Amino acid sequence: MANGVLLQEQKTEPNTSWQTTEEIPIPARLIDQVIGQDRAVEIVRRAARARRSVLLIGEPGTGKSMLGRAMIEWMPPVEQEDVLIYPGQQDRHILQVKTVPAGQGKRMLEQFERKQQQERWASLFLFGMFVLTVLTVTGYLAWTRNQVSYFTFGLVVLFFGSWLVSRSRSMPSLEAPKLLVASSSSSSVPFIDATGWHAGGLLGDVRHDPYQSGNLATAPHHLVEPGAIHLAHGGVLFIDEVATLDIDTQQRLLTALQEKELSITGRNAGSSGTMVRTEPVPCDFVLVLAGNVPDLDKLHPALRSRIRGYGYEVVMADVMEDNAENREKLARFVAQEVAKDGYIPHFTREAVELVIQQARLWAGRDGKLSTRFRELGGLVRAAGDIAVDQGESLVLPVHVLQAMEMVRPAEEQIEERKGEIGR
Repeated sequence: MANGVLLQEQKTEPNTSWQTTEEIPIPARLIDQVIGQDRAVEIVRRAARARRSVLLIGEPGTGKSMLGRAMIEWMPPVEQEDVLIYPGQQDRHILQVKTVPAGQGKRMLEQFERKQQQERWASLFLFGMFVLTVLTVTGYLAWTRNQVSYFTFGLVVLFFGSWLVSRSRSMPSLEAPKLLVASSSSSSVPFIDATGWHAGGLLGDVRHDPYQSGNLATAPHHLVEPGAIHLAHGGVLFIDEVATLDIDTQQRLLTALQEKELSITGRNAGSSGTMVRTEPVPCDFVLVLAGNVPDLDKLHPALRSRIRGYGYEVVMADVMEDNAENREKLARFVAQEVAKDGYIPHFTREAVELVIQQARLWAGRDGKLSTRFRELGGLVRAAGDIAVDQGESLVLPVHVLQAMEMVRPAEEQIEERKGEIGR
């Protein structure tokens, strides 16, 4: 099911008579574009339908990110909500949280703004009457008593009053709620890629207020910022390179995953935001973690246990069988890369054959093809760039051969340079 509609299994028949990759049809769904990961695709489909978390482990470039994004195509949608933050009633530093149906939060703020606008116009009218009164009285006194100081005093009062009015108009109302999470009113499932985010961005944070008190202080609820876990409510939270998360952040992520809600507070020591805390904010998301094999040792044991108990662990394949079906899939991969890039031209059949040969070489095993598609994609783009530079409308075998030389790893180039120096 994708966005509330049951998706039928679509088997795209391979077009074996193609001469250029432009003739190869590309599947519309992202999950059908994943190549060489049949087992992983099936598990991800099953996990998406049941809203289960997934841990994807494998070599870089094997399709982990694409699988994570593809989950939303099969997830049943949930009712989206807007989240509003209100000032605390008894304690101004403990903020109230209110959820309303998607789209209603924006309408509530618009109504509040209209009410505030009416109050501002009323205030401006009163201020105008005040200005007129001050000018009349001070002007009369200055004229009748022949002392300019009265009029000067009136101008000072008007200047100070104007400054107060401008300050009050520029500052948000202390009572106005803040729309923390504005969800889409459509049936689309949210997808948030939080790769590399720090604890505040992932779990939510409260901005530091340099004034903290007095008339220049900002109301605490206007300083609250949502985390990726709150933005992913009802959808997928994807985190690649999971080893970059520290243990404390992983523990809080586990709490949010279990409780399906988490309060927001300041994350930076020494910030005034640490004094502020919200009521629990909804964060019912499906967690998709991705990493390499060494990252398993850096995962919080309880977080991994949660995924194993309520989800799936999937090891990505780094090779696939060298057969006619998979070779056609590699040709489709080239067509997909050309379409995504939008700059390079399509490949001839002979040029694709050379890309397949390179996939055999990188697999390092007889009868296998490499599934490290990021590196293969680099070869495709390099060959395409060469074809563009030479003014060709198609990528030819000669361009792929030249690209093979250009995309060699830095270690190989260094060893070759050392050999040349040794001679």
